[in-house]
Amino acid sequence: MKTAYMYDAVYPWIKGGVEKRIYEIGRRLVNKGYDVHWFGIGWWGKRVYNLDCIKLHPVCKPRRLYTGERRSIKEAIFFALNLLTKSFKYDLDVIDCQVFPYFSTFSSNLYTLIKQKKLILTWHEVWQDYWYEYLGLKGFFGKVVENLTARIKCDVIAVSEKTLRDLTLIGIDNAKLIPNGIDFERIKRIKPSSLESDIVFAGRLIRDKNVDLLLKAIRILKDETNDLTCLIIGNGPEKDKLCKLALELNLSKNVRFLNFLEYNTLISLMKSSKVFVLPSTREGFGIIALEANACGLPVVTVRHRRNAVTELVKKGCGLLCELNAKDLAEKITIAIEKRKRIKRMCIERAKQYDWNRIVRLIMDVYEGKCYP
Repeated sequence: MKTAYMYDAVYPWIKGGVEKRIYEIGRRLVNKGYDVHWFGIGWWGKRVYNLDCIKLHPVCKPRRLYTGERRSIKEAIFFALNLLTKSFKYDLDVIDCQVFPYFSTFSSNLYTLIKQKKLILTWHEVWQDYWYEYLGLKGFFGKVVENLTARIKCDVIAVSEKTLRDLTLIGIDNAKLIPNGIDFERIKRIKPSSLESDIVFAGRLIRDKNVDLLLKAIRILKDETNDLTCLIIGNGPEKDKLCKLALELNLSKNVRFLNFLEYNTLISLMKSSKVFVLPSTREGFGIIALEANACGLPVVTVRHRRNAVTELVKKGCGLLCELNAKDLAEKITIAIEKRKRIKRMCIERAKQYDWNRIVRLIMDVYEGKCYP
């Protein structure tokens, strides 16, 4: 079966949750006998590139995905238009298009309508009124485009329970929940690092992650435990501001900033930490939280309606806090105290999300076993 993923950002050039999902599922589908293609921005050059037997098709030359902290609308439209010309050269059986940033869903829909092929839209988040926070008054157009996407007749996948609920609110009642996953066995084999820390954060340093809140919480905790240590792993537009804030809060001996790391190194550092903190208010799923659980770490995250990580934490593998530094500091303390008691529960919970299980669910959808 010729299966194609339509998404501009491509792993490993871009290492977000969506990119990781496509890569991990795609390479496992290859092992199941699928012919897997990925149409994205050509970070690697002008020719088709083989990535673990996934055929990467360059839709256009490399372009900036972000304008400041926001996804570039021009890039999304440019990619969608070029996708039309590139994809029609191939005879594909199934297209799995990642919904955000929306415009490529219309290109994919046109392809499947003309060629009478199967279209699946994978939704990672539903924004609706959040568009106004993201773009101000221009958010009206983002909301319109999202609602137009919701009207496309096709099979639908939601990656989290939150997204599944949100889809029903905009009229999509045929979505199937197929969550993101982790490579549990690989994580299991990685040894802890010799560099120990009390707290670890990993992710893109953008405003929604609220890493400034974590720094303020550490300032509170420092008054009780002066030798408290924290690793902040990642890059992003907020990094300079956060480094400056750490200095202002006199945390230079407590907080260490690291750039994005090779995967084994990241997992190794998490395994040598005590608690993973993700003070984000917007997560479509939060693979990194599952990976932290697989390392035996409880996760502390913010109670917020746009944060899907709360679904994982509610199952006993971490704690929820309010959006303020004092409560975050209190929950970090409790999580550190409870970590040994709930370590086994965290690991067993994460094991349920192994990619090999996820890929079997995906195959059922691609082969029409889940829909009439």
